[in-house]
Amino acid sequence: MAAATIGNALEFYDFVTFAFFAVQIGKTFFPSQDPFVSLMASLATFGTGFVARPIGAWVLGGHADRHGRKAAMLISMGLMGVGIAVLALTPGYAMIGWAAPVIAVTARLVQGFALGGEVGASTSYMLEAVTPERRGLAASWQGASQAISASCGSFIGLMLSLSLSADQLTRFGWRAALLAGTVIIPFAILIRRSLPDTAGEDVSPPPAQEKSIGFGRICTLGMMMIASGTIATYSSHYMATYGQTTLHLSVTASLSGQFANNMTQVAAALFGGWLCDRVGRRRVMIPAQILLVITVVPVFVWLNATQTIGAFFTTNVVLAAVSFLQGGPVYTAIVESLRPENRARAFALIYTIPVTVLGGTTQPVVAWLNRVTGNPVSIAWYMMGAAVIGLIAMLRMHESAPIRLGRLAPRFA
Repeated sequence: MAAATIGNALEFYDFVTFAFFAVQIGKTFFPSQDPFVSLMASLATFGTGFVARPIGAWVLGGHADRHGRKAAMLISMGLMGVGIAVLALTPGYAMIGWAAPVIAVTARLVQGFALGGEVGASTSYMLEAVTPERRGLAASWQGASQAISASCGSFIGLMLSLSLSADQLTRFGWRAALLAGTVIIPFAILIRRSLPDTAGEDVSPPPAQEKSIGFGRICTLGMMMIASGTIATYSSHYMATYGQTTLHLSVTASLSGQFANNMTQVAAALFGGWLCDRVGRRRVMIPAQILLVITVVPVFVWLNATQTIGAFFTTNVVLAAVSFLQGGPVYTAIVESLRPENRARAFALIYTIPVTVLGGTTQPVVAWLNRVTGNPVSIAWYMMGAAVIGLIAMLRMHESAPIRLGRLAPRFA
C-alpha cells in the first residue's frame, strides 16, 4: 500500500504544484503585458498534460492487465520522473524563445501519458492487495495520496513564498518546488520493484450480478461520478490562484489556505473509505454529494462578501471535507464492479476520459467565467452543476460493498 501510494502521490505532486504556481510559470514561459493572458497560457499548458492521459490509460492499463500491476507502475514512475525534470530545468522564454513553451508542453504530455496509466494499475493493486472488508479504505488512498501530494506541494510553496521575493519565486522558486518531487523517485522505484504482484485477483461481483449491472452501465455511471469529482478536485486546486487573482490575498495567505484544503482532503478521503466499508458505498457517497450541492454556493457567497483570510481558510476546509468524503466509495464501487482481466485498463479509461476533458479545462474555464461574468461566485455555480450530475449517477449506481451484499464473514458483519 505504501509503495503504491508513494508513486501515485509523486505523480500528482507535479500536476498540482504546476497549478499552484500557474501565475509564476506563466510569466516564465508566456510573458505578456496583460497578466490575464499570461495566466491563461499557463493554465492551457497545464491542460495539455491531460491530452495524453487516455493514451496512457489504454497502453499502460492494458500492460497492467497482461503483465501485472507492478510492471505498469514501474514504467509510469520512470516516465513521470523524466517529465518533471525536463519541465523544471527548461530555460524560460527570455533565454530560448518559443522553444521554451514547446519543451514545456512536451514534458506535460509525457507526464500525462504516465499518469493516465498509473491510476488504473495502482487503484486495482490497492483493492486486490487487501481483504474484502478493507477495500473502501484501500481505495480511498487513491484520493488521499493525491491530497497528500497537494499538501506537500502547497507546504513547499508556502515555505518558498515566506523566504523568497515575488521575483525570486518567478525566476527559480517554482523550479525548486518541482525538483523537490524528484528526490523520492529512486526510493519509489526501488520499493515498487520489491512488491508482490496482484494481477488476476478477483474482487468483482458474482457473474450473475455483473450481468445484471452491465459493463456499459458501469462505465457510464462511473464516468459521470468521476467527472463530478474532477471538477470539484481541480476547482479546489485552483483556490491558491483564486485567492491571489480574485480575492487579492497575498501568495502566503493563498498557499496557506490551499494547504488547509489539502490536509482536510486527506482526512475526509480516508474517513469516507473507512466508513463505506462498514455501512456501504451508497450510504456514504450520496449524502456527501447532497451536502456538496447545497453548500458550495452559499459558502462562496459568504467568502466574497467578507474576503478575509479567516473566511478563505474556512471555505477551503468546508469544501474539501464535503467533496472528498465520497472519493473512496466511488473508486471502490467502480473497481469492485469490473472483471479482473480488464480491470486496470477499464478503470483507467473510466477515470481518465472525464479527467482529460474536464481536469485540463476546469481551471481555464473558471478563470474565464470570472473574467467574462465579473461574478467571483461563478466558480461555485460551476461546481454545483457538476455535483448535481454526479449525484444523479450515484443514485443510479448499484451497491457493491460486501457488507451490504452479505458476502462477509459474520465476525465482521
